[in-house]
Amino acid sequence: MKKLLLGSLIGAFVLTGCSRNAITGRNQLNIVSESQLQEMAVTQYRQFLAENNVVTANSSMSKEYAMVQRVGKRIANAITQYYTQQGLGKELQGYKWEFNLVQGKDVNAFCMPGGKVVIYTGLLPVAQNEAGVAVVMGHEIAHAILQHGSERMSRAVAAQYGGQIAGAVIGSQNQALGNIFGAVYAPVATTTMILPNSRAQESEADRYGLRFAALAGYNPQEAIPFWTRMAQAGGSSNVPTILRSHPTNEQRIRDLQKIVPEAMKYYRPMSN
Repeated sequence: MKKLLLGSLIGAFVLTGCSRNAITGRNQLNIVSESQLQEMAVTQYRQFLAENNVVTANSSMSKEYAMVQRVGKRIANAITQYYTQQGLGKELQGYKWEFNLVQGKDVNAFCMPGGKVVIYTGLLPVAQNEAGVAVVMGHEIAHAILQHGSERMSRAVAAQYGGQIAGAVIGSQNQALGNIFGAVYAPVATTTMILPNSRAQESEADRYGLRFAALAGYNPQEAIPFWTRMAQAGGSSNVPTILRSHPTNEQRIRDLQKIVPEAMKYYRPMSN
């Protein structure tokens, strides 16, 4: 009886923590607030940049630096315009975009809440071109602004703490919450601790990420060859870091073949 009561209480708490995403229309469990995540992200992002070799405009990779900045700003502007046109500008509250290229062999990229983006130099040979960078950056940004990180964290908190969710576990300074944040986001996640995205989240990030890239002037058709190259890069034992939380397989390529025509409706090539 006690277990049944506890389960009912947890279930009720989870239900009250659900909200409908304004863009996708899907119900999400979000018991960790976006403002909390953005606050934690700033701290972790600053620490990550301090501990890694960040490419600057004056480095030997100045062209690559400029490209990442250019792609990031174009996509951020496109997203801001898109959300504003939908009457959803408030959904981006607290976003202060930053784009950094970091020296590293990892084939990886990530976007933390609040628009804190990192591209690893190891990703560039797989991306091959600016449109490829736009595809992966749009995808990662979509995960953030569609609040997939909050959803993953909320599910982890609910599963781990159950009835203890309400209270200290959700405190912004709580170490347990910080540990779960570290398991979700790339800068502090170990190879064995990364919490994977769900199939639904991946589908949403593909769809809206391509839409954002298209609105920014990048050809969505680059998505299929890019993710095909990613799948090929994961064929050895040295699996790209991004694939540990972003599974790539034949089904994904088939799904992209359906998504690309939709994204092409938003594509307006950049004028030279």
